[in-house]
Formats: sequence, C-alpha cells, structure tokens
Amino acid sequence: MYYFLIKNFQNLISNAQTEKNRKARKIALEILESTLKASNPKNLVKKQIHLNGSLLKIGSFTINLDDYDRIYIIGAGKASGTMAEAINELLQKRITNGFVNIPQGTTQDLKTGHIKLNEAGHPLPDKAGVKGARSIMKLLEDVKENDLIISLISGGGSALLPLPAGNITLTEMQRMTNKLLKCGAKIDEINIVRKHISDIKGGRLAMKVFPATLISLIISDVVGDHLPSIASGLTVPDPSTYSDAVEILKRYCIWEKSPQTVRLYLNDGLEGKAPESPKPNNPYFKKVHNILLGSNRTALKAAKIKATQLRLTSIVLSAFMEGEARHVGTVIASLARETVLTESFLPKPIVVLAGGETTVTVIGNGKGGRNQELALGASLRINELEGVVIASIGTDGIDGSTDAAGALVDGTTVKRAQEKGMNPLDYLDNNDSYTFFMNINDLIMTGPTGMNINDLIILVSV
Repeated sequence: MYYFLIKNFQNLISNAQTEKNRKARKIALEILESTLKASNPKNLVKKQIHLNGSLLKIGSFTINLDDYDRIYIIGAGKASGTMAEAINELLQKRITNGFVNIPQGTTQDLKTGHIKLNEAGHPLPDKAGVKGARSIMKLLEDVKENDLIISLISGGGSALLPLPAGNITLTEMQRMTNKLLKCGAKIDEINIVRKHISDIKGGRLAMKVFPATLISLIISDVVGDHLPSIASGLTVPDPSTYSDAVEILKRYCIWEKSPQTVRLYLNDGLEGKAPESPKPNNPYFKKVHNILLGSNRTALKAAKIKATQLRLTSIVLSAFMEGEARHVGTVIASLARETVLTESFLPKPIVVLAGGETTVTVIGNGKGGRNQELALGASLRINELEGVVIASIGTDGIDGSTDAAGALVDGTTVKRAQEKGMNPLDYLDNNDSYTFFMNINDLIMTGPTGMNINDLIILVSV
C-alpha cells in the first residue's frame, strides 16, 4: 500500500523501540491513513450528489436544473477547493461562473473549469481573503430570481472569507481573531463574535443571493454539526446576537483588549444602530437549502470500518470531545492505562476512537497545536506502558499554525525526550509541543489534506 497522505508513515513506525510498540504504531497509522482517504470531500460529493439528465439529486433533495437560467458556484473553506473540482466534474458546462476562497498553497492540480479558486490566509484573515469576499459579492450583484447559486462551505471559511463590518479594518479583524484563537474560547463562541463584526457571515451571504435559489453544500468542522457555527454560518439563519458576542469577549477577559472600532461597532449593535444578523424567520431564507455532506462522524465511521477490517475490537467514544487539549490527553491516557490491567474492561487488542475539537489556552510563547498538545499531555500518563499508542491529528493536516497534522506518542516518548535533555513538562507549560515532537521525530506530517472534519484521536493497545 502506498501511504501518500501520511508522508512520514514509515519513519513513525521505525521510531518504535519494541515490537509491540511497532505493531501499535502501524495499526494507528493505517487507520488514520484509511480514514483520511475515505473522508476526502470529493468522495463525499460523488457519493451523495448525482445528476440524472437535468435532475440534480442531493440525498433526498432533488432540483431540476432546466428551471434555472444560470448556475453560479461560490464558497470558502479548507475543503471547498476539492468540492469545487467534484462539482465541476458533475455539472461541467452548465456552470456559468464561480469564485471560491481556499487556503494558500492548496490549489495544487485542481481542475475547476469556470470556478476560479482564490488562495487566501488562514487562520488569520488577509487581503487576499477580503478581495475574494468582494469578488463573490460582485458576482452576486447580477443574480436574478431564476438563477441557481451553489455554495461550497467547509471549516476554515470564517477566516478565508473576511469582510469587516462598519469602520473595522482588516488589521483590527486580524488582531481580534488572534485574541479569540488564544483565549481558550470554543469555536462556536469565536464564530459568534466573527458573525457580528462581518458583512458576510451569520446568514448575510444568503441575503446577498436573494431572490435566487441557494443550495449550500456543507462539510462540518464543528462539534455537534451546528450549522450556524460552521464557517460562521454564511448561509444559515443566525440565532445569536450582539449581546452574545459582547458577553463572550467579556467572559474571556478580552473585551477591554479588543480594538476600539470592534467595541464601538458591537455597542452600535446593542443600541440598534447596526443591523442584526438575519434570524430564522427571515424571508431571505425561503429559497435557501442548507445540506450537510460530511462531519467528524464520517471520519469516525471510516476509522471503525478499518479497525474491523484489521480484526480489532473498536470503541467509538464520542464525536463531541471538547475541553483543554492537555486535559483531554490525560483522559485518553487513563483509558490506555485501563487496557493494560489484567482484568481490564477494555480487552486487547483494542482501538478506541474519538473526535471533536479541543482548545488551548496559550500562556507560553512556544509553537504547537491542540492535537500536539493533547498528545504531549497524554505522554506523561502512559510513560513506560508497552504496546500502547495515542495519536491525534487535525483532519485538515494543519494543527494550529504548524506544518504538522498532529503527533503520536507511546510509552517511550518521555524517556526518549529525557535522553535528549528535554523535560516534557517544560514544553507543555510553554505551549511548545511542536518543538518537542520535532526533536523526537514523532510529528505526523500530511500537508494540507483538502478536507476539514475536526480532529481524530486514536488509542491503540495491543
């Protein structure tokens, strides 16, 4: 088998110091590799969307393309480029025009026909993202009632499609985003704030499409698949308010540290001087169809299927894993310790699977990501256990602001680090998990995968 997604697959196996650890590492990596392939957005589109003559069928939803004069494709997200390629293969010459914002360096060899791919910044918004957002708005200026707009939305769309509201500048939006990402807030909380300082998020994109028909194809990177939170709910009614946004900033003690223009705009919203985001009963959504194509559950199902093929006992804990990354790592490690007991409730060989999205409250000045910090936290509690491996990755292949997808640990991780003069606790306290795992060669490297369905945590015990 050619492991083209996990680039350092063989190196990670060779880092094992015992045969049992080697076996556990191989199982964990095979499941990760298989899961990433099965969760590819192009496969999700092809599996669920079919064209029969002029009838476009998406799950149980069917629409006749002959009823529309023009078809436009718009969107943003880490998976949206791959989705655009799949939609282009399906609709081909039926597509009138299109514009989609995707992360820098991910265009690759995607063939999208009339759909233009615009590379923009992530996780911090940039000028290219603003330019792309304005290009989409310009494209929509001419839409008529008999036009069809297909929106391709996935995780990462919040940063990739920025359009600051009021007098807020891009620089101030970048500062605000940076504070939100470091304060320990959950993604749905972060996106509530983003929706209320944007001219395109929180259902406002759907308002721009009206009176045309809008089909929004969505791949979730949000725990619980809450549509208003995915990519800050570009095409979805927004139940949150300016009051919610202000409360979140105050709760995480960053209200006073926020740019003045942001605070002024949110205050205007509280006083009714800035328009609130459109709510569920708004008539703008009468011709909007939001359809979920994939989520973290997609990945967990694929992982369980692979574990079954490998003839392993498998348990799916949850697709709702949240909390401080290092503490979640401790919980996963406690399950690993359970598997080594003589009369364990979790008989070996076993694979325990979990998904979701943890958070990191940054207090140090190191480099890392939530999956690497989770793995580092777990390593402290599985020290000296043999045949136990814990791996955690971001399915987008980009953990935090690093070039790693995540990391892998076993019972020798702490010992190997100490032999190099490294104290794991020091790296954990400094939020420097990337440097820690780079020095012991246990980063998981995939590069951008073209998907984004949360994080995947795998515990293997043999």
